[in-house]
Amino acid sequence: MRVTLAQTSPHLSRKNLQEIVEITQKHQDATDLIVFPELALSGYMLQDKLYEDAWNQEELTPLHVASQNVDIAVGAAMNDEGLFRNTALYFSEGKMIAQHIKVHLPNYGMFEEARYFEGGEGFEAFTCKGKKISMLVCEDLWHSSVHEELIKLNPDMIIVLVASPARGFEDEELSIEKEWYSIIKQVAKECQSPLLFVNRVGFEDGLGFWGGSCIVNKEGVITEKLPKFDAMTQTFEIEDI
Repeated sequence: MRVTLAQTSPHLSRKNLQEIVEITQKHQDATDLIVFPELALSGYMLQDKLYEDAWNQEELTPLHVASQNVDIAVGAAMNDEGLFRNTALYFSEGKMIAQHIKVHLPNYGMFEEARYFEGGEGFEAFTCKGKKISMLVCEDLWHSSVHEELIKLNPDMIIVLVASPARGFEDEELSIEKEWYSIIKQVAKECQSPLLFVNRVGFEDGLGFWGGSCIVNKEGVITEKLPKFDAMTQTFEIEDI
């Protein structure tokens, strides 16, 4: 399976949709699936701008069209009849076939998601082209109870969309980077499932996001990794998906 990691730098703007469609069209002939970060359609530090910029399903027709040629996993702030949700969306063959609403909303330090978003109720797996897939959004994966649920779901592939700010600077890596890689390697090994980790880059209101998107095989080994801090879109051939 050919997988493309799109480590983008979203803006606090609806123009992200156009950029995502353009990236998808550019890579569609070289890949089977392209994965974008958490809130890639919206930007992260939305705050009150959420009420204007959150997306309705009918506004995402360009992604339905783009997915006729390649599967797309992307994060968005969604407006569901006045309830706002941090959501991972999966498009395939011209349709949105799955969505995961972020369950665990951080509300400490620099994070205030619980102030603006309504959390989801659980975790799931869906089937696409013969593969059983689970999607999660960032903080979801920091809870051991979620790991247990994933093991029960037994997916063929795990997709994690992330907007992780850089913190804990050390000589050659970030403490948050080490923590994230430890978690995703553990989960991939526990579930015996390849895991796609896609983190954004760029700056918003003083927050810098570190990237480092990667692919972890089912033995818990990082086999492919994008650099920190640079926007980059790259395609990899994955044998065990």
